[in-house]
Amino acid sequence: MEYLYIDESGSMTNQYTDTHPYFVIALVRTDSPEKLRRLHKRFVKRHIDELVAADAGTGRMFKNNRFCELKGSAFSPDLKREFVSYFCQENTLFVYYIVLDNRKIHENGHLYDNTARAFNYSMRLALEYFIKNGMLPDDEYIIQLDERNERTDSRHFLQTYLNTEFRMRNVISKDIQVKYFDSSKNRIIQLANVFANLYYSQLLTKVYTSEFDCMRKNKCLKSVFHFPL
Repeated sequence: MEYLYIDESGSMTNQYTDTHPYFVIALVRTDSPEKLRRLHKRFVKRHIDELVAADAGTGRMFKNNRFCELKGSAFSPDLKREFVSYFCQENTLFVYYIVLDNRKIHENGHLYDNTARAFNYSMRLALEYFIKNGMLPDDEYIIQLDERNERTDSRHFLQTYLNTEFRMRNVISKDIQVKYFDSSKNRIIQLANVFANLYYSQLLTKVYTSEFDCMRKNKCLKSVFHFPL
């Protein structure tokens, strides 16, 4: 059984590609979800003062003075670096990225006319690439995503779509389950959110190169899939 936790950073947009050039999806894979949840809890406890300071005036991570969830967009640069140092130890977790270049998508068609379709299509292409190239195994998958990024009436579509496409294309021999969560109640989706924002920030600023070098060295960063190809 394989567990993938997914969240994103940036916007799918045809109109504001100059200021929002990328949409980044992070996939976090772990063999030990419970261990990763404990690490999340310890990270919050260890860095509670820095998290409070980073969230001042925004209310993205704390509600009524109580911690709610990690949000990469609220992290200071120092917190992002601490996050990488803490979680990217060898064999703790593995991160895969999908990067959509809004500028090229805008130039080449109407995919963003339906952003749910764009998300599902890019997810299918990337997962197929990771599996066929040996970066993900042929196994049963449970994929967990933030429910706030998907309409209720379309939540079952991704699971059906992936299973149909992968069986017809002989990508994997077992089933995929897709589940949606309120990210405040799913600690590992929160980690995916921070990793997504980290890479999005790197694309825009290039100030986290040493952190990504560390992720590669510790075999935490597995692959980056670019769309369009």
